[in-house]
Amino acid sequence: MTEEYAASRYEEACALLPSRLRTAALALPLRQKAEIEELRLRIGRQAFLTLPDGEVPLQHTMVTRSDLEQVLDKATEYSRYTASETIRHGYVTAAGGFRVGLCGTALPGGEINEGVRDISSLAIRIPRVREGAALPVLPELVENGRPVSALLLSPPGGGKTTLLRDLVRLLSQGTEFCRPCRVALVDERGELAAVHRGRPQLEVGCHTDVMDGCPKHLAVPMLLRSMTPQVIALDEITLPVDVDAVCAAAGCGAALLATVHASSLAELESRPVGRQLLACGVFQRAALIDGRGKDRRSRVERLACV
Repeated sequence: MTEEYAASRYEEACALLPSRLRTAALALPLRQKAEIEELRLRIGRQAFLTLPDGEVPLQHTMVTRSDLEQVLDKATEYSRYTASETIRHGYVTAAGGFRVGLCGTALPGGEINEGVRDISSLAIRIPRVREGAALPVLPELVENGRPVSALLLSPPGGGKTTLLRDLVRLLSQGTEFCRPCRVALVDERGELAAVHRGRPQLEVGCHTDVMDGCPKHLAVPMLLRSMTPQVIALDEITLPVDVDAVCAAAGCGAALLATVHASSLAELESRPVGRQLLACGVFQRAALIDGRGKDRRSRVERLACV
């Protein structure tokens, strides 16, 4: 991924901002634009830019409620009703694959108010497709020409989603290591394929079927019944019901790829959900991501629980 491409994605995200904030955001140098991962807006505060090392303020800005309303209008193409389902879950997927996370006053039951009258902050995430990110680990995740089930581990923001997306793309299109596979992608929070009006905004391969916005424990059995996948990919296993869905799918002949928050296998094993994942005997490999930003490196370890 070139610096110019990374900066251009940031500039596309800036189109969601009100003109006053957009002018300040676009005035940054190319190198900094290329590193920015998120734009964060909080009422009554300066706008902030999320970089690999943390947040820095966007100088000479102050965010108002009107700014947030304008971003939401642009992200939903001035039709909040059509995005009400994802808004209730705290996010909107805008054209171009930009995920706008929302925070504010929730209704009873934990859902964000459809009227978004009380949205107090938002985060515009800037996804960048890093084609080839999975090439260093792919040979070790294929055995006898077929993908094996694997966990992808890193701390939050460590690159798991990027790695999974590229693995899906490579397995879907086929490589020298395996023929093209039918991949079922469970994109519960719209971060992997960034489906907008039925079309993935991020490249996930020509043999990939995306189930968008559906909880993993519901999506997996649906996909097994309807799409006969050879690979099932899931982002961020966090709940016991997700583990149950993975275990139930294990005997159906599909390889499973799943990401988990953990910096090491030892850390994963220290958590109840992590212990369940390792104990179920589904996964044969673990791909671990070390470092951040340009220093990220991926490596594969074999799991003993097979």
